[in-house]
Amino acid sequence: MGYKVVVAGATGNVGREMLNILAEREFPVDEIVALASRKSLGTEVSFGDKTLKCKDLDTFDFTGWDIALFAIGSDATKIYAPKAAGAGCIVIDNSSLYRYDPDVPLIVPEVNAHAIMGYARKNIIANPNCSTAQMVVALKPLHDRATIKRVVVSTYQSVSGAGKEGMDELWNQTKAIYNPTDNVPPSKFPKQIAFNVIPHIDVFLDSGETKEEWKMVAETKKILDPKIKVTATCVRVPVFVGHSEAINIEFEEFLDWQEAQDILREAPGIMLIDKREPGGYITPIECVGEFATYVSRVRQDSTIENGLSLWCVSDNLRKGAALNAVQIAELLGSKVLKKG
Repeated sequence: MGYKVVVAGATGNVGREMLNILAEREFPVDEIVALASRKSLGTEVSFGDKTLKCKDLDTFDFTGWDIALFAIGSDATKIYAPKAAGAGCIVIDNSSLYRYDPDVPLIVPEVNAHAIMGYARKNIIANPNCSTAQMVVALKPLHDRATIKRVVVSTYQSVSGAGKEGMDELWNQTKAIYNPTDNVPPSKFPKQIAFNVIPHIDVFLDSGETKEEWKMVAETKKILDPKIKVTATCVRVPVFVGHSEAINIEFEEFLDWQEAQDILREAPGIMLIDKREPGGYITPIECVGEFATYVSRVRQDSTIENGLSLWCVSDNLRKGAALNAVQIAELLGSKVLKKG
């Protein structure tokens, strides 16, 4: 016996990836439905070797469905998540709407699987921000060993984090640079993204941080440990898929870089690729389509008493969004629903 699963936002980058990963990981599905807005009614999406026609999210009845994976943005989630949850369908939401709600668990299964039981308060589970998800997977086993005091992270985030429009803008601007008759001014991004980097993701706050930077701080505290101090600088780079992060960590106790490598090598969800030679590290183009969070460049930071630096890369459409949501569904199945 399997589950009745809803994927809402099935025509977007993340929604399509959710369907792909459910099929790839052979999630025990008895019945599955793809939902989208009315303008996408009838659009065909793939689920393994099957083709699904999208139904209208606005008129869909969630009664009798087990799990709904939401990839529809905060505004639509505000309307439809309570409807689904109220009908007894457990919502796993990829938007930022519920991440900071104390009654909604924010889950990365490798890090805080124990928090899953909190779903019952609202029948909703939140999926974290893409840049936070991969970082906490890398931090968790190190924190368990030596207790992290402070994290300084700089991100190099791909345009797919801004959706299809972001990917199209990079593609069209890149082509235009080689064709002087074309002009593709910025529209999705505030400045040209092709052959450039933009130190600005999401809106600016009064503190001078961007919302993306604030999210990494707040979510790391909620998922991993409220005592950890985090400061982030989030940068958009001209890469189609795959977020990279340079992470500097200060610990309570000394942790040797070789022991850190050993810990990371054995940690769930992590692939360590770390040879101190040209090409002995991972780059975003190599992580596309992969499930793992990759770690490279593990080294001592001699400028602080107990410091390490490392490089972390992951497919943001997978671990940063769709894969994590499916892993939450798997956790929900094994710990709560117990059907599959």
